[in-house]
Amino acid sequence: MQIKNITVIGAGTMGNGIAHVFAQGGYSVTIVDVNDQALQKGIETITNNLARQVKKGTLTEADSQATRSRISKQTDLAAAAKTADLIIEAATERFDLKKQIFQTLDANARPDVILASNTSSISITELAATTKRAPQVIGMHFFNPVPVMKLVEIIRGLATTDDVYKTVRELSEAVGKTPVEVNDFPGFVSNRVLMPMINEAIYCVMEGVAKPEDIDTVMKLGMAHPMGPLALADFIGLDVCLAIMNVLHEGFADTKYRPCPLLKKMVAAGMLGRKSGRGFYSY
Repeated sequence: MQIKNITVIGAGTMGNGIAHVFAQGGYSVTIVDVNDQALQKGIETITNNLARQVKKGTLTEADSQATRSRISKQTDLAAAAKTADLIIEAATERFDLKKQIFQTLDANARPDVILASNTSSISITELAATTKRAPQVIGMHFFNPVPVMKLVEIIRGLATTDDVYKTVRELSEAVGKTPVEVNDFPGFVSNRVLMPMINEAIYCVMEGVAKPEDIDTVMKLGMAHPMGPLALADFIGLDVCLAIMNVLHEGFADTKYRPCPLLKKMVAAGMLGRKSGRGFYSY
């Protein structure tokens, strides 16, 4: 399968990062979002990140301009689906929303098009089942910030074909990423390991074991983590952390994945971390 035109759904943090990486890799990219304001914000983020690369000397000005020229924007999902060879969904982590998107893609994309999701925890098999092309549905879980982080978890649904997996793996390598094959279980590998650690750190705060900065210092200096779990939770977004913990809890029906009550309270209060200005730290 030859991939030239890529459609990315969602101009937020993950979507604009994915678009940036593929455009810099030489692919034509269309970013789709619900309105032009969201798209313009995503394009501005890409432009600023490209300028940062130029300033650091990791990218030439000519390459920066060429990258930007390969990116177009679209608010019509059905229209964007018709021109794509690969579509990567990077919308909010809600199954109902993703289901709606995948059904629209299924109805409008060419029969041979691969449909990928950047979901961090939702079942690829279940998403595939909402379409009539389950063999061509796959997970491509990128990590934030996408232009910097090398890992891509490639998640195979129950019906995903070897050809689709091979195409996506080679494509990931072509843009400088390191792909890791993962089977379809709740949370995959990354979040099945990471989120319970973050959740346990939040329990430590709730129970008064230590202050957030001290918990983070223990993990940074004692376990050589580059960022403490609570600072990382703020970076990811506490609402996203809660959504993933809910997927793990429901998917495994095991109390060890029960979201911490403090996490639920903070999300209900709108304390979502960096994006709201306050989480375990103030920004």
